[in-house]
Amino acid sequence: MNRKIGLFDSGLGGLSILKELVKLLPNENYLFYEDSINNPYGQKSEDELLKIVDNAVKFLLKEDCKIIVIACNTATTCCLKKLREMYPDTIFVGTVPAIKVAYDNNYKNTIILSTPYTMQSSRVEELIHNYRRKDQNIINISGENLAHLIELDNKIEIMSLLNRKLSKYKDVTDSLVLGCTHYSLIKDEIQSILPNTVLLDGCVGVSNEVKHQLEEHKLLNNNSAGNIQIINSKDEKLVERSFGILRS
Repeated sequence: MNRKIGLFDSGLGGLSILKELVKLLPNENYLFYEDSINNPYGQKSEDELLKIVDNAVKFLLKEDCKIIVIACNTATTCCLKKLREMYPDTIFVGTVPAIKVAYDNNYKNTIILSTPYTMQSSRVEELIHNYRRKDQNIINISGENLAHLIELDNKIEIMSLLNRKLSKYKDVTDSLVLGCTHYSLIKDEIQSILPNTVLLDGCVGVSNEVKHQLEEHKLLNNNSAGNIQIINSKDEKLVERSFGILRS
């Protein structure tokens, strides 16, 4: 039996990565654990988040996952290093804001929009330090409870928050880094406020790294069509919505 690629996030956000993975590796079996009961991750303490993330990892390992994708910027910046110490025989692939992509494409005025935790993390500070051009202006903005509003599908509050946070940058920014996988699900809404801004996320990069790791460890499945399983920690009724997003 072919083992699975496991992913987890605080709800829907990881679907943006799962979409890219299915395109790149259609023969793999996927198990996506949507931890909606603990949404949002970005407003948890480090100790609390590590316990939550550890439970998700334990669940995926019990389900015979050969690699675990942390499909969440907050969980990656907070927990990836610790998880690798706790589970030295497990392959982890994390998610970080696509700050390097902005650097590589020579953008001059970049917004980084992320959760409160990710915004203030040392990992983001490190990425900005390593990938900031001398002539590049970077604005680091907290998305506050945006991930939670996306989880609730509260379109009115989503647009209200986006307008409050982003409208003043309409004519002064050329790129925006989506520093939370949930935010990739509302690209159209963000683009409506910043129509001339390029939106950057790390989903393709994460998918390529997963493929690289599977090749490196000789774990690729090339023999049969794969399948997708989604489990929601809060309400299984939300799984149907997730498959709808996945198909869109």
